[in-house]
Amino acid sequence: MSRSVSPGTGKRYGMQRVCRIFGLARSTAYYLKAREAIPPERRPVPRKRGPVGAATDEELVAHIRRVLAESPFHGEGYRKVWARLRHQGIRTASERVRRLMREHHLQAPRRAGNPHGPVAHDGTITTEEPDTMWGTDMTTTVTTGEGTVHVFVAVDHCTCECVGLHVAKRGDRFEALEPLRQGVREHFGGFDRDIARGLSIRHDHGSAYMSDDFQRELAFLGLESSPSFVREPEGNGCAERFIRTLKENLLWVRVFATVAELAEALRGFKRTYNERWLILRHAHRSPDQVRRDLLAGVPAAA
Repeated sequence: MSRSVSPGTGKRYGMQRVCRIFGLARSTAYYLKAREAIPPERRPVPRKRGPVGAATDEELVAHIRRVLAESPFHGEGYRKVWARLRHQGIRTASERVRRLMREHHLQAPRRAGNPHGPVAHDGTITTEEPDTMWGTDMTTTVTTGEGTVHVFVAVDHCTCECVGLHVAKRGDRFEALEPLRQGVREHFGGFDRDIARGLSIRHDHGSAYMSDDFQRELAFLGLESSPSFVREPEGNGCAERFIRTLKENLLWVRVFATVAELAEALRGFKRTYNERWLILRHAHRSPDQVRRDLLAGVPAAA
């Protein structure tokens, strides 16, 4: 086009005028012109600019596979893999880890959820200090020798640590209190009237949690009952998220014969989770580490 001759003036249009009319930089025009002069089979393959990083793609994939194999948990995404690599001194971009995990089919499968209507609340359920709010909930699993059993959990809304974990054949209000009793004894130093005053308990509207016996026990310990919104599981999201981790890493991958066998496995899982599970909003620190840092005056998120 720049070599074309104007019928009015008899002169060439010129590269500057053509690029101005088409809104194209002259450097781009010269680049495209030079690129077209190279046969397609000889053109260089475009690659991402910048330094390669701590390892080549092949080496980094090997590190990713090793981290996934060494982790005691299942279903960890690219962010936790990236954080574990950093803890081991292998520094790279999180998006690079994400790309490599996607290309090598290392991502955890996810099931698409159902669309939700308007939410009943627009706030947050997390807290800035530990022992301000605990969430509690219940799920069921099956043992080969004793049939269906009930698993009760209690989770701190600040540190995400599991403060109580209990399994029983029955799923009544008295069993639902046990993980809270465990947490109160461990973090408040005993079990007495008003010993845990100032702590709120987030729970759903199940019959065990709304019963008079459960509510009276909370009042005796000085705990404040904080029911979540009806049909809004996000309101008890901390306990719900922990139950998902518990299922993916224990209840769905191992077989238990008795309640006693499962109870022993739950005690071990609680220790492993609190010591080694990484929390994104706490700069990939474990629940135990977050509590220690907060008690030492370190901010909850770094």
